[in-house]
Amino acid sequence: MTKTNLDCLFEPKSVAVVGAATNPAHPGNIVMRNLISGGFSGPVMPVSSEAEAIAGVLTYPDVKALPKAPDLAVICSEVEQAPEELEKLGERGARGVIVLSSFPPGMEMERRQELEQRMRQISLRRGFRMLGPKGMGLIAPSRGLNASLAHTTALSGKIAFATESDSLFTTVLDWASSNAVGFSCLVSLGRRVDVAFSDILDYLGCDPQTRSILLYMETTTNARKFMSAARAAARNKPLLVIRPGRALERIQEDLRRLGLEDEQKLSCKGRDVIYDMAFRRAGMLRVDSIDDLFDAAQTLNHLQPLRGNRMAIITNGASAGTLAADALLSGGGELASLSPETIEGLDTALGGRWTGANPVGLRFDADGEQYAAALKLLLKDKGVDTALVMHVPFAGVSDTEAAEAVAAVLKRVKRMVLTAWLGSNASRKARQIFVADGIPTYETPEQAIRAFFYMDDYRRGQELLMQTPDSLPGDFFPDTSKARQVAAKAREEERTYLDALEAEAVLAAYGVPMVETRITKSAREAVIAADELGYPVAVKLRSPQIPHPFEVGVVALDLEGPEKVWEAAAGILVRAARERPDAYIEGFTIQRMGRRPGAHELFLSANVDPVFGPVIRFGHGGLARDMIQDKALTLPPLNMNLARELISRTRISKLLSGAPGQPAADIDDICLTLIQISQLFIDVPELDSLDINPLFADHEGVLALNAKISVRAKDAVATGRLAIRPYPKELEEVVMLNDLRITLRPIRPEDEPTHAEFLSRLSDDDLRLRFFGVVRREFGHKDMARFTQIDYDREMAFIASLEEKPGQPETIGVIQTSFPPDKEEGEFAIVVRSDLKGQGLGKLLMEKMIRYAKDRGAKRLAGQTMLENRTMQDLAERFGFSVHFDQEEETINMVLTLNE
Repeated sequence: MTKTNLDCLFEPKSVAVVGAATNPAHPGNIVMRNLISGGFSGPVMPVSSEAEAIAGVLTYPDVKALPKAPDLAVICSEVEQAPEELEKLGERGARGVIVLSSFPPGMEMERRQELEQRMRQISLRRGFRMLGPKGMGLIAPSRGLNASLAHTTALSGKIAFATESDSLFTTVLDWASSNAVGFSCLVSLGRRVDVAFSDILDYLGCDPQTRSILLYMETTTNARKFMSAARAAARNKPLLVIRPGRALERIQEDLRRLGLEDEQKLSCKGRDVIYDMAFRRAGMLRVDSIDDLFDAAQTLNHLQPLRGNRMAIITNGASAGTLAADALLSGGGELASLSPETIEGLDTALGGRWTGANPVGLRFDADGEQYAAALKLLLKDKGVDTALVMHVPFAGVSDTEAAEAVAAVLKRVKRMVLTAWLGSNASRKARQIFVADGIPTYETPEQAIRAFFYMDDYRRGQELLMQTPDSLPGDFFPDTSKARQVAAKAREEERTYLDALEAEAVLAAYGVPMVETRITKSAREAVIAADELGYPVAVKLRSPQIPHPFEVGVVALDLEGPEKVWEAAAGILVRAARERPDAYIEGFTIQRMGRRPGAHELFLSANVDPVFGPVIRFGHGGLARDMIQDKALTLPPLNMNLARELISRTRISKLLSGAPGQPAADIDDICLTLIQISQLFIDVPELDSLDINPLFADHEGVLALNAKISVRAKDAVATGRLAIRPYPKELEEVVMLNDLRITLRPIRPEDEPTHAEFLSRLSDDDLRLRFFGVVRREFGHKDMARFTQIDYDREMAFIASLEEKPGQPETIGVIQTSFPPDKEEGEFAIVVRSDLKGQGLGKLLMEKMIRYAKDRGAKRLAGQTMLENRTMQDLAERFGFSVHFDQEEETINMVLTLNE
């Protein structure tokens, strides 16, 4: 499948309607009418045997009779006929197909799945893209395309909307029509047999007609593809999503109980909190309602730099200002404290006729000049991050004059300012002034404040997406083979859980400290083990039927001396026989007591979600964990910044920062432990779950007291389970070049400082050749993030790193290649530090990239260079690239065939 054929869905030059009909209520008739009335400029070719013409257009008896191969075909016939029609369209050369056929209510699930599988196989074999089956179709207003079952037309605009819900497609279209909101396109995905959310995001992320993307999403069928596409799109434009949470899962549970479950949705079922975290990691903004979806989209379309959440409010109505301030503070925002200079300036400009504080209350009849003066002063105040300008309608007071004055100020200032001209009808003309100038405007203060919080969430999400993480400690070298051996042994023995000693070994292999542990079969052995460990010790019963010994009371703590251990072991056996007579007793677990007075009790767990793969949870631990319910979750891989962000979303994070009489816990060590567990689940796919509780944390670091680890069944498959591809450590290699020991490896986000230093040491000539004539000496954080924070599924950058001084690596060369979603051709760029050219470094980097591109299945590797860059052309020719001059672009094109 190729991304190219998606063009035929959104930008076809010809359309065929298979199953066109004369009945006005038939889908084939509705689609024909919509295509004609939508103003589609290309040929529309109805396929039908029931009439000579439909909607005024001559028909064709079958697909073979079509005068030309359609770019897009819309199938409106019965679903049982859809596979046959798809075959015919494939033979005729169609490149895009929308299947609007629906499954009748009485059709059995097995038959539905059989038809879907046949359709999927045909689309794969024939090489066309298919939207559906089911669904409402597609509308692209700017292109005059309405290949849908919509009941109304759509205005042209810059917002794209994609949904898996038929009802939301029509609801949003109706809402947008009544609110004069336009679209670049609307897509109803239907059953997503071929085209899924990831494909749509890949297309819309690069579509110049689309400024922001809105999704209604319940499930995803391929988490890795979705996350990769979403992260790429979110870097280019705002990506907003609405998803029903608890209600959706309750409905799915009810359907399962009744035996009416939807297999597609159940197989993709994941808890709402996991979807929420996935959206966060992808840089998406999640909203709660359709109104919020469009309010936030229009606000983000005109987003100016937002530095923080300190807001100043201007209003001519005291109560309205109080409501806005209350909404701001309730949501976690902050009322900006005005500087003495700003207060003095407001006194002078307003003649003392204002409230004297924030919210800045003007007189009810304040004119445009007063609004403009107040706004200018507030925007100059360094303690103000953003402003909300409000106007309450009063008799005899012009709301348009104030709106024009505010708009005039904002034309000269690049700051984030929101407006709320209250009153649905009274202030409509004033709000139209703001809309025309691209200034966010709302009808109520609550609406404006809610939009502000969405902006702030979006800002934080983008910062998280673009942050440069701290470097990991240089001594983190996990023993992956040891951990996998332990897990493999348990699977071979068909055990679900590791024993305490095995769990300790796995954690030790990844550097997570745990109290010393011994396993014994009898009370006598328990005494011997306690003597070896040293007192005091804890004794716990081992039984497959008692996974949580604390709950049954078969645990004894702080035992001093062999007599106490002997007595405790005997008492535990008596209690186990009384409470759980069915339990098989394997023996005892003996642990040295972890003495950490004043340490915080945390928990750290991981499990494998059926959709998103490994999920890491962190929070307040101990026996009261389930009652406290203080936890947050995330997806691996993690770095120091992501680990800190995870911790910050828990209530206990404030205690970890320290309190009177209690020093702060070692946050870096907690972060490192989170990263170690994340890496463990990346490296060891045999693991199914892990639970460390409690995990002691104080100023000395962390210590695990108890850990339970389960493994996957022996025959379970665990490939491709990670939603976000981790750093591909297996691609690292060390090579020798002229007595220099050079590491060739994929680039990491942590490389930003050394990469910036590398670029600074390139000559002006090399910068000009690398960036095609543009010589830049200043690269900002966004530029560096684009170079170093890559999606390894879509891009690869290999750096050559030289470490002449211990702990001070230098980047001396880089080759970067981007691969489109179809992975057919990669486009490369290469540059070597100016003072090291001519030593064979470029050859090493090119060899590595060619090997990588070939192994991943790319068909070609291509690049461009300037005509004068003879060195690059010689290197390409040496590796067998075809090199030719592009007269139109005035560049040299280089192409190497890798896989036929």
